[in-house]
Order: sequence, then C-alpha cells, then structure tokens
Amino acid sequence: MLNRLIAISLLFALIGSNFSRFFIYAGFELNQKYISEKLCENKSRPWMHCNGKCFLMKKLKLAEEKEKKQERENQRMHHMEAIPSAASSFTFRRPVLKTIYPQRPVLHTVHRAFTIFQPPKPSFLQA
Repeated sequence: MLNRLIAISLLFALIGSNFSRFFIYAGFELNQKYISEKLCENKSRPWMHCNGKCFLMKKLKLAEEKEKKQERENQRMHHMEAIPSAASSFTFRRPVLKTIYPQRPVLHTVHRAFTIFQPPKPSFLQA
C-alpha cells in the first residue's frame, strides 16, 4: 500500500513538472471571471477587452523563466568539474608477495623447425 502511494505521488510530481503550462491554462480557464475582476492589471481599462489575459501571460512568462532556470541548474550540475582542493601525490608500491608459477610443458605439442618462414634476403647478398 505504501509503495503504491509513493509511486502515485512520484507520478503526479513528474506529470506536474512536465505539464506546468497546461495547469496554468486550466487554472486560468476555471478562474477567469475572478482573475478578470480582481487580479487583472487592465481592469480599469475595459475597452482593451483583456479579461485577465495579462495575468495569464505574466504567469506563463514566470513559468518559462522558472523552467529555463531549472534547465541551466541541471546543466551546471551535469558539467561540474571536479577540482582537487589540495595537491595530492600518488605513490605506487610494489607488491610484497610475488607469486611465481612454475612452467609446465604442454602435452602433445609438435616441435617443428620453421625453416620455410625466412625473411627475404637483399639482392646485393644473393650474388
């Protein structure tokens, strides 16, 4: 039950971050009358027929700036360089124990003389 609740909440968080513009438009459509009466910047100028669209544009611009800021922050985190704070040196030590394995002959091998594989002789030596 707890795992299902966590999964559903993470799903809503992911959907909410990806569809933020949709939620802004939906909120505007649901509350357009209240926004045009109370929150509109041009409510004193009814001849402009703004009806709260100025408030919607402001919210969309804020959401876009927030997304760009988040994207820049993500890029900064991905491309962060690791700079050592103090100069450190690495010392390589030789192993204390060295394992020596004895050589064993391989059974059923054929030892042939490879006289046919010879490098070519220069022409001035053939004469």
